[in-house]
Amino acid sequence: MNPVAAAERRLILLTGLRWLPVGFVLGVTVLLPLERGLTVPEIGGLLAIQGFVVLALELPTGALSDTIGRRPVLVASGVLAIAASTLFLLADSWGVFALSLLLQGVFRALDSGALESWFVDTAHAHDPDANLARPLGRAGAALGGAIAIGALLGGGLIAWHPIPAGSALVPPLLLAILCYTAYVVLVLVLVRDAPGPGHDGSRTAGRTPRHPLAAVTRTLRDTPRTIAEGARLALRSRVLAGLLLVEVFWSVAMIAFETLTPLQLEQLLGSEQDAAAVFGPASAAAWGLYAVGSILAERLSAVFGPAWTAILSRLLNGAFVVWMGLSAGVIGILIAYGLTYLAHGSGGPVHAALLHREAGRTTRATVLSLNSMISGGAYSIGLLVLTGFAASTSAATATVVAGAFSLLGALCYLPALGRDRRERGGYRTGAAGLGPARDHQDAEPVPGP
Repeated sequence: MNPVAAAERRLILLTGLRWLPVGFVLGVTVLLPLERGLTVPEIGGLLAIQGFVVLALELPTGALSDTIGRRPVLVASGVLAIAASTLFLLADSWGVFALSLLLQGVFRALDSGALESWFVDTAHAHDPDANLARPLGRAGAALGGAIAIGALLGGGLIAWHPIPAGSALVPPLLLAILCYTAYVVLVLVLVRDAPGPGHDGSRTAGRTPRHPLAAVTRTLRDTPRTIAEGARLALRSRVLAGLLLVEVFWSVAMIAFETLTPLQLEQLLGSEQDAAAVFGPASAAAWGLYAVGSILAERLSAVFGPAWTAILSRLLNGAFVVWMGLSAGVIGILIAYGLTYLAHGSGGPVHAALLHREAGRTTRATVLSLNSMISGGAYSIGLLVLTGFAASTSAATATVVAGAFSLLGALCYLPALGRDRRERGGYRTGAAGLGPARDHQDAEPVPGP
C-alpha cells in the first residue's frame, strides 16, 4: 500500500469529521446567545474572545506541535472542543458563554495546522517530492462537503424541532458534541507521527526532550524565541509577509458572511429560529459550492498559477460580500452568499500551497500558526468594530463595508505573483506541480518584485 495515499485518505477522513460539527452549528453560535438575551455587540465581544485567545496561543501551540508531535496536540484539541461545546450548550449568561469561547479559542489554536502538518510530514518522509496540491485540494473539498452536510442536517434538525420542550437550536449542538468525540477516537487510532530528521523514532533526534511534560516546559520557555523566529520568517520574505497580511482582509470578509449574514436574515425574517432554519440549508449549499471551489482551484492554478488564482478568488469573494449587503431580499442574499463561498473555497487551497512553499519541515507549523494568528487577531478586532457598527446602522451596511475593505487583500498577493514570474523557467509554482517547500533556515532572503 502506498503510504502517501494512505495518509491522504486519513487526512480526508479526519478533515471531514473535524469540520462536520462546524456545519451542525452554523448560525447557532450567533443565534443561540441572541435567543438567550444577549445583544449584538455582546455577541461580537464573545466571538472576539475566541480570536484573541487564538492570537495569544497560535505560535506557542505551533511550536508545541513541532516539538511533541501532531498526534497529542490533535487529541488535546478534540477534548477541548467537546468541553467548549458542552459549556456553550448549557450557557445562560455572558460569563458562561465567554468561558466556552475561551476554551474554543484554545482548541482552535491547538488544532491550527496540526492535521495538515501531520500529512505533509508523513508525505515528505516517504517522498520528499510528493505533490501536495492535489491531496490538500481534496482535503479542502472534504472540509467544504462536511460542513455542507452538517449544515443541512443541522438546519433540518432545527426545522424538525424534535425536542418541543426546549429550544430548536439545542439538538445541533448535541450532535456536534458526539462528532467531536468520534473525532478524538479516530485520531487516536489513525494518526502516527512521522519520525524526525534523525529517523530514530523521535521527533527531532538529539534536540527534543522525549518526555511530553519536559517538551511542553521547554516549548513554553522558548515561546519568546519562537515568536521572534516567526517574526524573522516574515521579515526575511516579502512573499511570506504579503501572504500573512492577506489574512487581515480575508478575515473581515469572513465576519460578513459568517456572523453578519445570520443577523441579516434574523432582521428580515423576524425570529432567530426562522433565520436558523433558512440559514442551515443555505449554508449546506454554500459549503457545497466551497467544495466545488476547492476542486476548481487546482485546475485554475495549473493554468494561471497559484498567485493569479489567489488574486482572482480574493477579488470575487469581496465583490460577492458587497452584493450580499446590497441585496434587499432573502433570495438575493442567499444567492450572493453561495457565490461568496465558491470564491472562498477556490482561495483556500492556493493560499495554503503558497504558504507551504514558504516553509520547511522545522518551520511549517510555525508559519501556519502565524497565518492563523493574524487571521484570529484581525477577526476579533473586526468583530468588535463591525458588530458595533451593525448595531448602530444595520447588518447590511456593515456587510458592504466589510466586503469593500476585503478587496484590498488582492494587492498582498503581488509579491507571490512576482516570484511566480521570476521562477517560471525553473521551479514549478503551479498548485498542480508544486515543488518542495523552502526552509527559511536554509534559503536566501527573497527580494521583492
